[in-house]
Amino acid sequence: MSSSIDFVSNKSTKKDNHLFTKFSYENSLVEKNSDGSLKVTPTQQDYEFKLDLKVPKVGLLLVGLGGNNGTTLVGSILANKKNISFENKEGTVKPNYYGSVTQSSTIKIGIDNEGNDVYAPFNSIVPMVNPNDLVVDGWDISGLSLDKAMKRAKVLDVTLQKQLYPLIENIKPKESIYYPDFIAANQGERADNVYNKINGEIKTDQKWKDVEKIRSDIKEFKEKNNLDKAIVLWTANTERYADVLPKVNDTADNLIASIKSNHEEIAPSTIFAVASILEGVPYINGSPQNTFVPGVIELAEKHKSFIGGDDFKSGQTKIKSVLAQFLVDAGIKPISIASYNHLGNNDGYNLSAPKQFRSKEISKASVVDDMIESNEILYNKESGNKVDHCIVIKYLPAVGDSKVAMDEYYSELMLGGHNKISIHNVCEDSLLATPLIIDLVIVSEFLSRVTYKKESENEYQDFYSVLTLLSYWLKAPLSRPGFKTINGLNKQRQALENLLRLLVGLPINNELRFEERLV
Repeated sequence: MSSSIDFVSNKSTKKDNHLFTKFSYENSLVEKNSDGSLKVTPTQQDYEFKLDLKVPKVGLLLVGLGGNNGTTLVGSILANKKNISFENKEGTVKPNYYGSVTQSSTIKIGIDNEGNDVYAPFNSIVPMVNPNDLVVDGWDISGLSLDKAMKRAKVLDVTLQKQLYPLIENIKPKESIYYPDFIAANQGERADNVYNKINGEIKTDQKWKDVEKIRSDIKEFKEKNNLDKAIVLWTANTERYADVLPKVNDTADNLIASIKSNHEEIAPSTIFAVASILEGVPYINGSPQNTFVPGVIELAEKHKSFIGGDDFKSGQTKIKSVLAQFLVDAGIKPISIASYNHLGNNDGYNLSAPKQFRSKEISKASVVDDMIESNEILYNKESGNKVDHCIVIKYLPAVGDSKVAMDEYYSELMLGGHNKISIHNVCEDSLLATPLIIDLVIVSEFLSRVTYKKESENEYQDFYSVLTLLSYWLKAPLSRPGFKTINGLNKQRQALENLLRLLVGLPINNELRFEERLV
């Protein structure tokens, strides 16, 4: 085990570079009696988990390699790998991965002899891929080499960019696919690196050929770099929502048939998702469009491929998922949330188109739904069971990648009182999003090495195709059909921490602190 921690547990055994851990999953089954009272019954299910301790060689293919996030990701990995420091007006900046949970956060693993909490790096609990070792490539509708694309993005400090240029000047994105109807018309002038542009004309009547082209690119990338695994992640422009239609994209078979018949509601991101699924490669959607129509989810189930999405949760929404949960848990009733944003990067430029903004609006609006449903005292038919939620995004070129977010939380207190919380948040968008990409890739790969079985079963199986354990990093987390989404950030983080703990035989984390509280 490559972890620097020696975990001693009678629940875990190591054999043939695998860790086997027995775990009893305890929960409570709640039923409502005829008189309205609740019957609560403790339940228990015994599992055995198997973790492959060997860390593979992993490649990352970005859709949108030449964009702000893509160039920032490549620059951050090279800066850390080559130990490139640089000067800015505040002094010398050493390379780091601040903002990444896997690289820059810790987990409580227990207490010492004096009862003090002991913490360890997140990535020291179980073996994980080092981001410095990722092999990165990808597609982009813009053909600029990465040095020019990085300069265009205006994210990284110039003194760092100049040191990176010699390392990236010969890297050019692969030709991507481009269906003009799905992204804003203002992106058309960037589309000079397009596979489906023939004799100057954009072809949208060869969609199955586009799938095969992406599949071929994935195969070639893995073979060329001698990779054990690859992951595809969409960090390109936000698309408009695709209509979910019967006999078009509602089932796996209908989806494949619709691609082959070039149906107009098949989006580029869905083409990339289908190609990845058919190649057995995890696909993560970092934008708010509905890439994962029902047919894509069913196709992933059928091929036992992993998918995760939607939309990076970097700034405003992450705060909202904490603050709204805090208010509801404190017995305070939020009755309206107004969220305003302006930004000046290409993401903002694309989102200035109404259909693309609608995709973003939908992804940001659902973040408090499960919190409302958790408290019938505050939210009910008599007193009101919804939060008025207003979202505004404006394109303002002058601010560049520094996104400005302003929120107002208006809440009801006891006896007709009210409380208003206003937040003004300025963040460098791509420098928040890039660590999320790193975490999504590293955790997706790690989850692919975990299998499990019930105590009564003989064969191990993978997690379900929709990786809901990625929810911490995603604004509108995709959940398994039939299950409700968990948006609360603390709940999402707790699920991750407890999975790591159980895999090495540690008990589920709690804060009872009996050592302190009992006589």
